Amino acid sequence: MGSMIRLRELELKDAERMLEWMHDSDVVEGLRADFKSKTIQDCRDFIHASRQNRNINLHLAIADEENLYLGTVSLKNIDMGERDAEFAIALHCSAMGKGIAIRAMCEVLRYGSERLELKHVYWCVGRDNIRAVRFYDKNGFMQTRHVPKRFTRFYQKAEDETLRWYQWSGTDG
Repeated sequence: MGSMIRLRELELKDAERMLEWMHDSDVVEGLRADFKSKTIQDCRDFIHASRQNRNINLHLAIADEENLYLGTVSLKNIDMGERDAEFAIALHCSAMGKGIAIRAMCEVLRYGSERLELKHVYWCVGRDNIRAVRFYDKNGFMQTRHVPKRFTRFYQKAEDETLRWYQWSGTDG
């Protein structure tokens, strides 16, 4: 389905396209962070930081066959003792609707399972983020209410009812 993708380390040349999706209203609608206030230097700083502490936060570029940056996929707050992590993904608008998100997601989950031996990965989206909810439901990801507190602590208590949590288990394939 569609063009080939690969996951690779983030590179400084990715900063401009990263900033493009951060400033694209259609892309950031429904996301929890204030990406519109980010600058090119913020992107460069993020890319530089992505090379540090990869055992805690793994941020990878999604790239096409020409090595063009299409987005970022992450396993964050990795806990090797608990064998779990939090998942995140963001795509440039040019990569949306082409099956790239699910391929990148499956690839990073496979990496987490095989290389990091993760047993569970969690993530949340706002219930009003229709595009994301539809994506996760369509692709068969399981909703959960049993999320370790170390992940939920990053979200305000008042917002908990507005979030939809998902869980992937290493046995999900």
